[in-house]
Amino acid sequence: MNHFKGRRNLVLILLALGLHAAPTLALADDSVTMDAMAAYLDFADYSGATILAEQIPAGDWSKLVVIDTRDADQFAKSHIPNAINIEWRRVLAERSRIPKDKPVLLYCNTGSLSAQAGFALRVAGYENVRILQGGFNEWKVKGGLNAANPTTPVPRS
Repeated sequence: MNHFKGRRNLVLILLALGLHAAPTLALADDSVTMDAMAAYLDFADYSGATILAEQIPAGDWSKLVVIDTRDADQFAKSHIPNAINIEWRRVLAERSRIPKDKPVLLYCNTGSLSAQAGFALRVAGYENVRILQGGFNEWKVKGGLNAANPTTPVPRS
C-alpha cells in the first residue's frame, strides 16, 4: 500500500509541475498511474479553483492572503498591494508561510504558473487556495483592486 501511495504522490507531483512526459511512470496499463491521473482531473470542479478579479469586492482584498508566484524581479517591478512573493516552484518548500485557515489567492502573469502552484498546494492538503484567472496582466486591465466596482458605467441598450 505504501508503494501505491508513494508512486501516486510522485505522479501527482510530476503532473503538478508540468512534467507531463514521464515515460518511465506513465504506462497505459498501470492502474497506479491511471488512478493518479484521475485524481489530477478530479481535484476540483471546473473553474472551482479559479476566481475572476471582478468577483472580488475591493474591501475583500484585505481578507485574502495574496501570493505572487512570479519571480522576485517581476514582483519588485510591480505587484498586487500587500502580496507576498513565493515563486511558483517554491510553494511546497515554503508552505509554512501559507496558512490553511485563511483564503489564499495565487497569481502569476497570466494564471498558468499559479495554477500549477495551486494544484501542488491542493495535493498537499490546502483546500483554501484560489487562482486569479488571467493573472496580474488581466487584473490590471480590469481595474486592479477595483475590478469588481468598475468606474465606467456599462451603456444600456
